[in-house]
Amino acid sequence: MTTPLEAGNAVPDIAMETPDGGQVTPSDFAGRKLVLFFYPKDNTPGCTNEAKDFSALKADFESAGTDILGISKCSPKKHLNFIAKHDLTVRLATDGQENGLSDALGIWTEKQMYGKTYMGMVRTTVLVSRNGIIAQVWNKVKVKGHAEEVLAAAQTL
Repeated sequence: MTTPLEAGNAVPDIAMETPDGGQVTPSDFAGRKLVLFFYPKDNTPGCTNEAKDFSALKADFESAGTDILGISKCSPKKHLNFIAKHDLTVRLATDGQENGLSDALGIWTEKQMYGKTYMGMVRTTVLVSRNGIIAQVWNKVKVKGHAEEVLAAAQTL
């Protein structure tokens, strides 16, 4: 079941695995604003820069009453390595291989490169209000300056 990824819709409350073996759901952040940044793969240049940029601004997001959760389909073990290798401070979660949050939002989709078709994550960021409603969506994100743009939106929400 796909939920349209647009402002005004509720974020589906789908569990994801955390690197420590636990689980996290969007509803765990009820009462606080939440940034969900979906990215393709740990330890790739764009994804690394994005995670580092959000980590660098984590205190500013916290001051704005906003939590951050980075989401990919990479395994919890890969997330642990990614966190350690780049001193990341943002939380990461592994979206289920099938029927995960990215599937429900239409972010895990068919892509093409060099004439080959494959399933992949579209770099997307979602700002969620305190009551679990999508406030803003950034599609096909360009990393440079993005975390600052999301912070500005979170500060005004």
